[in-house]
Amino acid sequence: MDTTLRISSARTGSSFVASIEKISGQKLLACYQCGKCSAGCPMAAHMDVLPNQIIRMAQLGMQKQLLAARSIWMCVSCLTCNSRCPKDIKIAEVIEALRRTALRAGQRDDHLKIMELTPEARSVLPPIAMISAMRKLTS
Repeated sequence: MDTTLRISSARTGSSFVASIEKISGQKLLACYQCGKCSAGCPMAAHMDVLPNQIIRMAQLGMQKQLLAARSIWMCVSCLTCNSRCPKDIKIAEVIEALRRTALRAGQRDDHLKIMELTPEARSVLPPIAMISAMRKLTS
């Protein structure tokens, strides 16, 4: 087994990294920043942080910056990044994990309870946030 993959969370010492790896099912340190995900992303021109930069920031445990990035909401989950990755990292799942982390704001479970939100809160959520939350329940 590749030692780099086994020590990803322990090496960074970040509970944020461990959380994103657990939610997404991906090993963040497997990414070696080739940039193929960003080169193929149809939404890259609209992102403040490119997909490969999202992975790098996640590797570094940059929680505050990532959860504030517009990019996690600009991703349309087309899965082009997933298909282009030579390390088979499912980048869209990492981005979805970041969305869930941003949305649950302190909740202990991985599920956003849409109907428990106020109508006002639901009205301002980006549509992809609700799609992401519902996908967790159906996958």
